[in-house]
Amino acid sequence: MTLDVAVATDSLSEEPSLNSLARADNSGMTLVERITGWLRSRMDQRLLRPGSRLPSIRQFAERHGVSRFTVVEAYERLVAQGYLESRRGSGFYVRDRRPLTAPVGADAAPPVLDVVWLVRAMFQDLPPERMPGSGLLPPDWLDSDLLGRGVRAVTRSGAAPLLNYGQPQGYPPLRAQLQVKLAEIEIAAAPEQIVLTAGVTQALDMIARQFLRPGAAVLVDDPGWFLMFGMFAALGARPIGVPRLADGPDLASLEQLLQEHRPPLYVITSVLHNPTGSSLTAAKAFQVLRLAEQYGVTIVEDDIYADFCGMPTVRLAALDQLRRVIYVGSFSKTVAANLRVGFIACERELARELTDRKLLAALTTPELGERVIHQVLVEGHYRKHVERLRTRLAARREPVLAQLEQLGLRAVVDPQGGMFAWLDAGRDSNVLAAHAYEQRLLLAPGSLFSPSQQPSSRLRFNLASSSHPDLLQFLECALKATTR
Repeated sequence: MTLDVAVATDSLSEEPSLNSLARADNSGMTLVERITGWLRSRMDQRLLRPGSRLPSIRQFAERHGVSRFTVVEAYERLVAQGYLESRRGSGFYVRDRRPLTAPVGADAAPPVLDVVWLVRAMFQDLPPERMPGSGLLPPDWLDSDLLGRGVRAVTRSGAAPLLNYGQPQGYPPLRAQLQVKLAEIEIAAAPEQIVLTAGVTQALDMIARQFLRPGAAVLVDDPGWFLMFGMFAALGARPIGVPRLADGPDLASLEQLLQEHRPPLYVITSVLHNPTGSSLTAAKAFQVLRLAEQYGVTIVEDDIYADFCGMPTVRLAALDQLRRVIYVGSFSKTVAANLRVGFIACERELARELTDRKLLAALTTPELGERVIHQVLVEGHYRKHVERLRTRLAARREPVLAQLEQLGLRAVVDPQGGMFAWLDAGRDSNVLAAHAYEQRLLLAPGSLFSPSQQPSSRLRFNLASSSHPDLLQFLECALKATTR
């Protein structure tokens, strides 16, 4: 151990003092940051080797003419970053930071293109322009200033309220603001009928656990949101697809499935459906509600793309006023995906039951994010922000579709708005997606958007991320190939 101490001490003594480094530094970094960076670089270069002990806080402070408090903070930061290990009564030691597992070799098995593959791939380190299969707008389309102002306003109001658990049902002022927002689309929901969630994903999970039992059928759009299929299957339920047409579900198929399976839930996207970009017509909406009443099924209306729709559009929840319809929404698409704030609007007793289920699963949702969203909504800039998004998407839609159609892709449904287009490639889209992935391009093959997972020739394209030259060149070559 004495040798280790000497090695570390000698190594640190070889450098000029921090005072001389400070005189030459114009970066604006604090002294703690300079000490931390200096030590970290020496450990990365293995001049300070794993297992060696650093000088004591007193020794380091005296040698470099800095305060002990500064050294303490620098050492603690390096502990938090995994560079140092603190041993009580002994000091600070350089930690061995070698990876615990070997990297995957070049001969690793090719990926299996399923729902889990697509979800994992969406989190790869790819720029947005190389992810036309992504479900998010590129970051530079969103308003970081809008989010920043909301965060600053919340933090200026004091952190004390954030030190405890939040309200089980969610931050009351945000629920009150959502009452106003829902009223704009003619859904009457008191704050007591609104439960805040960590996005639509948690909302659907809570609802599914409330209504579904192992073996139960649950009807979903086909095509529809792929993550939902895996979620329901993981609970032991059986997701069954209702064919989706340009104006809503195929009513004959819907009634047949309701008769055959008697499902407790039917999950449907009424407005700017993912992946087709179509919306439910008023005539179809009335028929869906009639069938729901006749067969005793509860409808879950996923309206996560509500704010991308600038035209008057019918909602099932507005026609039904939350008697048989559960309405869910979120701000992940328009404000920030990382700010996991969604909500459920439903009848009062169900809201209480879902709040209890939320308590058992996660106690509460983080109030910090809920306060930020509340601030974003009440400051008045959110409406202009979503108008800009709608305008930008509208300007992008026709040129991008024209480019893709020139390459041989065909629009299955004319998208009425939003960020998605559902296109037919005329060949197995799984094969296209696999080849694209080899070239660091993420496509979303159609098989993943059906609960049956059957091969499909269709692809979902994000219109905000589908004009990169590499993508267009890949599609041109792939679609000209003779193999089908």
